[in-house]
Amino acid sequence: MTDNKAISRETLESMLKAINMGVLLVDQDYTVLFSNHFMSINSGKPAETLIGHTLFEAFPELPERWVRQKINSVFTLQNFAFTSWQQRPHLFNFCSTRPISGSVKHMYQNCTFFPVQDADGGSLGVGLAISDATDTAARQLDLTRLNELLEEEKSAQARLITRLEEAQAQLLQSEKMAAIGQLAAGVAHEINNPIGFVSSNVNSLRGYLNDLFTLIDAYEKACDGPYRPDHPELASLREKIDYNFLRQDINDLLLESADGLDRVNRIVKDLREFSHVDSSEWQLADLHKGLDSTLNVIWNEVKFKAQVIKYYGDIEPIECMGSQINQVFLNLIINASHAVGTAGEIIISSGREDDGVFIEIADNGHGIPLDIQNRIFEPFFTTKPVGMGSGLGLSLSYNIVVKHHGRLTVESEPDQGSRFRLWLPLRQPQVPAPSTFSVGN
Repeated sequence: MTDNKAISRETLESMLKAINMGVLLVDQDYTVLFSNHFMSINSGKPAETLIGHTLFEAFPELPERWVRQKINSVFTLQNFAFTSWQQRPHLFNFCSTRPISGSVKHMYQNCTFFPVQDADGGSLGVGLAISDATDTAARQLDLTRLNELLEEEKSAQARLITRLEEAQAQLLQSEKMAAIGQLAAGVAHEINNPIGFVSSNVNSLRGYLNDLFTLIDAYEKACDGPYRPDHPELASLREKIDYNFLRQDINDLLLESADGLDRVNRIVKDLREFSHVDSSEWQLADLHKGLDSTLNVIWNEVKFKAQVIKYYGDIEPIECMGSQINQVFLNLIINASHAVGTAGEIIISSGREDDGVFIEIADNGHGIPLDIQNRIFEPFFTTKPVGMGSGLGLSLSYNIVVKHHGRLTVESEPDQGSRFRLWLPLRQPQVPAPSTFSVGN
């Protein structure tokens, strides 16, 4: 502008009416003194119907108490006050300015409260400048939603990675147990062959010795009587070698060797029973035999710590993978032996229940605190010292039981011991075969 000219009131009102921003002027009684086209267009109310009414009559959606405090503070302090769309997203009930996208239904607004004075510095009222912040808000909200989705995806990936790690650890533990079973089966097989011919040789040796003793008895009988003085060296040799003791001790040694061979045969049988080398698929299995073979395999782990008491009920063979169920028995019995310390008791009982059988393994050990009972089946969770347990035994056992459509539960009180109860169905449910389709020519 080349010269200093005052802008007329009419020009100023014309500018305020045309500006792309809502402008209101209210007095101390909150009466609307001025309203521009922006307010009329977005509210659907002509300026003539707004002017002369209170702000809250013209716009009933306004939070009256909050707006009064804002306006009063501007009148009192003669200073600006603000509110953003983050604080009051939809101060005025205006429709969205993005109707095409349909992503936002209401206009987001920023509002500035400012003092209005006349040329002499007297107060004319408080102005409200309402700006449309819909585009900014929409972009910000979209960005926030994207960030939330990314965080959710990140959390989902973390959970998936954790589950994969757990599954991998369980798979490794399962493979380790399977390898132990195969090793046990291999050892049993390798031992079985030499034990077979040693047993046969001992039986043959027993027969040979009986024949030799019979022959010696005949010679002694022939040498007795009138021929004894002719062979004094025989009597001397008999006394020297203590023939009577030797004959009795040979019989005792043969009996002990035969008993030892029987024990080795039982161990081989238990190893084969534990590993179930003859059944890697679903077959009928005697759980009592599985329990006994498992106990024999781990007896050295248990015998110095606890007395094992059995209360076997009348149960029939069930359909299962015997080697996997034996792994469950092994984990539960070893855990019980660790819980009792020394001079404890492990009670194993069984019986029929509904359409299945149950096996209970109880101990009088230190028990499990209530606050961690719901975590004992979690992978990697263990109360044992570092290096003493992987935290996978009960988790693997639980998964095996679930695979067998069974249940594994626990009841425990601190210093009162624990009772693990395993229930398994007599027969596995039949899985329907997948449908087949034929295509005609």
